[in-house]
This record gives sequence, structure tokens and C-alpha cells, in this order.
Amino acid sequence: MKTFVKTTLITLFSLVLSLQVMANPQNDDVRELTIKGTDNMKFDVTLIEAEPGETLRITLEVVSNLPKTAMGHNIAIVDKDTDVQEFVMQSMSAADNEYIAPAFEDEVVANTKMIGGGERSVIEFTVPEEAGDYEYVCTFPGHYFGGMKGILRVK
Repeated sequence: MKTFVKTTLITLFSLVLSLQVMANPQNDDVRELTIKGTDNMKFDVTLIEAEPGETLRITLEVVSNLPKTAMGHNIAIVDKDTDVQEFVMQSMSAADNEYIAPAFEDEVVANTKMIGGGERSVIEFTVPEEAGDYEYVCTFPGHYFGGMKGILRVK
């Protein structure tokens, strides 16, 4: 009887571990980066080099004591042929759409939510196959023009 109970418990334990692994798979092929946005309207990472088709998971952290309505940040990565200034100009008035201009949504590779101090937003995406420079920007009013931008360089 003791052997039966031990065998049953071991089998149940193995089954539970298997179910946990299936429910929480680890994708070793994802490269993770953290980018901080601060009150000086700059990202602390301004160049990301990546391979075509690579999977990136970017966490945006906002370091600020100001309210989100005064110093919110996001990251919007746009196609390399996008008119970035026009995208930013139109996005500044799209507060109800996370400051992403609806007319440009199909030109956005990936974007985080607009977040405030102490918050984090995570995006996971596949890097475009075409080599080149893809600009990423903060679309909160005035931030791009204050220098809050960077380059995703696909090579």
C-alpha cells in the first residue's frame, strides 16, 4: 500500500509540474531590454541593434515624480519609411488612442501604452525582416521635439 501511495503521489507531482510548464512556457528566443523614460524627455537607450525576424521584449519604465498628464511616456516604433515628424504631430492630439494617430496605425511596428511615473509597459514583437533604421519615439506632446527618440537598427 505504501508503494502505491508513493507512486501515485510522484505521478501526481509530475503531472502538476508538467501542467505548470505548459501553462508558463519560457521562450528562450526572446531578447529582453529595458528602456527608461525620465523627466528630461530622453530615453536612456537610444540605439537597439537587432537581427531581422528576432523577437524583442521591451519594457518601458517611467522614472518621474510628475503626474502622467504632465510627463507621460510611451514608445512607438515606426516603419522605416514613415514621415516621423508628421506621425508625431498627428499623434500628439490622439490622447484617446494612447497618443497614436489612427491614420498611422498601420505604420507602427509596435508601441507601449502611455504610462506615468513608477509604471511599466511591455511590448513583444518580431523585428521587421527588412534591414534599416526604424525610429522609435515618445508621442506625448512635445517629447519627440525635446529629443525623446531612438533607433532600432536592423542589420
